[in-house]
Amino acid sequence: MKLVYTGKQQELTPPQQRKVDARAVKLSKLLLEKGRGEKDGHVVLSKERHLHHAELTVRFFDHPLAALGTATDQFTAILNALDKVEHQLLKFRARWRDTKRTMESKAGGEPAPVFRKVRMKPPRQDEARRPNGKPMTLEEAVMSFDEEQDYMVFRDADSEKTSVLVRRRDGKLDLIQP
Repeated sequence: MKLVYTGKQQELTPPQQRKVDARAVKLSKLLLEKGRGEKDGHVVLSKERHLHHAELTVRFFDHPLAALGTATDQFTAILNALDKVEHQLLKFRARWRDTKRTMESKAGGEPAPVFRKVRMKPPRQDEARRPNGKPMTLEEAVMSFDEEQDYMVFRDADSEKTSVLVRRRDGKLDLIQP
């Protein structure tokens, strides 16, 4: 990561510069984006009375990460700013990794359908008795109609059409044919 300094800068000693460069390399490894090349960090340096301020700004996936480091010397202020940006970046990446994301259409902003696992229920008794859908006469359908059933769909043996037996509230059965 390349740091660009703006403002009144004091010269850093070679060991201090190596330490700042090592922190910048560590931060650039966290900032890796495929196909986007090396990142630039912008450091704005200022001094107010006896305090040095270093404001570091870096863009990560179009999100600005900014931190203000304050200390009595410029080197420590730069390191504080680097630490704060690193903390923000780790927090952002953890939030990105842990949240559920759905694909959204670009135009409407409506989420795409989410498919959920549905546990299959065991087949009902009438389905278990006639898995092949063999045609039944009306009398066979009435005899196989259970007390707890509200309706029953069957294929009529005479007309080969689908028919429905429905239980009314008074307990009697109605036949519905197409």
